[in-house]
Amino acid sequence: MFPSHSEKRGSFFQRTIRPERVMALGFLCVILIGTILLALPIASINGRSVGVHDAMFTATSAVCVTGLVVLDTGDTYTLFGKLVIMVLIQIGGLGFMIFATLVMIALGRRISLRNRVLIRESMNMTSLGGLVRLSKWFSMLALLIELGGALLLSLRFVPRFGWRDGLWYSVFHAVSAFCNAGFDLFGGFQSLAQFQHDPVVMLTIAALIICGGLGFSVINEFLHFGFLFHKFSLHTKLVLVITASLLLLGMVAILTLEWDNPATLGDPSLGAGERIINAFFQSTTFRTAGFATLNQTMLTDSSKLIGVILMFIGASPASTGGGVKTTTLGVVLLLVLSVTRGRDTVGVFGKRLPPNTVKRALTIVVISLGIVLICTSLLSISERRANRDMLDLVFEATSAFATVGLSATGTQTLNPLSQMLLVPIMYFGRVGPLTMAFALASRMENNPKNRIHFPEEKIMIG
Repeated sequence: MFPSHSEKRGSFFQRTIRPERVMALGFLCVILIGTILLALPIASINGRSVGVHDAMFTATSAVCVTGLVVLDTGDTYTLFGKLVIMVLIQIGGLGFMIFATLVMIALGRRISLRNRVLIRESMNMTSLGGLVRLSKWFSMLALLIELGGALLLSLRFVPRFGWRDGLWYSVFHAVSAFCNAGFDLFGGFQSLAQFQHDPVVMLTIAALIICGGLGFSVINEFLHFGFLFHKFSLHTKLVLVITASLLLLGMVAILTLEWDNPATLGDPSLGAGERIINAFFQSTTFRTAGFATLNQTMLTDSSKLIGVILMFIGASPASTGGGVKTTTLGVVLLLVLSVTRGRDTVGVFGKRLPPNTVKRALTIVVISLGIVLICTSLLSISERRANRDMLDLVFEATSAFATVGLSATGTQTLNPLSQMLLVPIMYFGRVGPLTMAFALASRMENNPKNRIHFPEEKIMIG
């Protein structure tokens, strides 16, 4: 019997429209829609279109929850434009498939098996059971956390900006912080510089950034088990330990390197307690958030290098943040520790990691390093006439790839070619590592060549 036309079409769809491809195309479609909306005259304050170039950069930065901007959000866009940016941030933060699922539920559409597979991949889950319920729960959890953050921020924003603007600013910045986007509405490319003396604003934004960067599965386990560390899964244990370590080490490094820098923490107007809080905030925002209370251009080179490392690592899997992810770093470090100790397996907390997980982690790190280096090289060529510092270009490339949004040189000062180079880097930084991980997992599991073993032969390394 020959296969029917529908069977052939289904087989072709399964071969070509893989889950990672659907997610990549979904993000791309949202970016294109956002570009069209932001390019409308109604979106800009002066009543004229901002242009396709600037609209595309802003839409990409919003959907990829990056925060790099070529036009100041508060000074350029109308309420309509700002609402569009906030919705794009929310879609990018929650994930395209979770957002699409909520829309289908609202429209009364049935969630097919293929859509459930896509949801599973986007949420980094292993089972198809209960995915729609989890999508609803994760979305509700995100909205509750954002609402709580908005209420805390309103305690400071309403007295300063009035009820209308204060509440609007509170909601926008709560969404931007939880989604690790880094967009702000205060104008002048100043981000949160005016709040470097306000611990309520800094700690609230930092808490939202950390919650968004942990990942929904980690927050879910924390809500179920509280502080009972021994009940957590291996994934959650690694995420919590590595996140806490990076935040603490980053804060100590920034305190040490910037304490006497009069342009940052050494500002005479900052007390000792305020310096510590600002250092903690800087360490937190380096983890893919993009907000800043300190002038990034005035950081010491040592601090910028620390920032590049923290940005490259980023947040955790299935979170609103970017980077190669905390658990990827953990797996690589555990592999190094295992090799130096002469062990054949990689493990921690009494558990052994699958070899495929180790291979995927190494692959993601190597490919990501290559992308950052290539982007830096292209930026250096594009900006050769501007004579920019190479470390600042590395900082910019890493910030774009890890969807951070911090800039040590000012993204708006780059030439148009350099700005357009950052667009695909931001897109790949948000979609690439995720789809790369899924594609590698699928290839390793389904490739029949994995059952073929060739004779071993040693080579010299090191």
